[in-house]
Amino acid sequence: MSAPHTDVEEVEAANTAFYEALERGDFEELSSLWLTPSDLGVDEEYHDPADTGVVSCIHPGWPVLTGRAEVLRSYALIMANTEYIQFFLTDVHVSVTGDTALLTCTENILSGGPAPEAGGELGPLVGQLVVATNIFRRTPDGWKIWSHHASPVLAENDDEESGETPD
Repeated sequence: MSAPHTDVEEVEAANTAFYEALERGDFEELSSLWLTPSDLGVDEEYHDPADTGVVSCIHPGWPVLTGRAEVLRSYALIMANTEYIQFFLTDVHVSVTGDTALLTCTENILSGGPAPEAGGELGPLVGQLVVATNIFRRTPDGWKIWSHHASPVLAENDDEESGETPD
């Protein structure tokens, strides 16, 4: 792929880098993709980072996480407790207004649990469908994630589809 030339392409590239870092378990790379107070020209020594450009994250089923340290801690925990994860992104839509971008997508997630015993193989693979909104801010170093919000897509029950009611 050639280098991105438009804001939309740059946001898409930053979004791809985020999911690829998560798949590889590259915490340093993932951390570098999140907005920092200094990205906004805020001197943390004199200003509370929570007052300016605070980052936030909502993982499916989790409460709202606010602040860079809390958000990054959540990703460290996810990476430490996930043997395998792969994201297939679909329905990606990007809207850019000034220095802010909104990206929505569907995360088709394939993950593997721990090995059943001391064996080297992964546990069973599990699929999950999640919709996500990622908000980016333009910085001197490129587009950085300001907020991530992911919600599970609830599957319809087979009984509901057939019109039957459960006992």
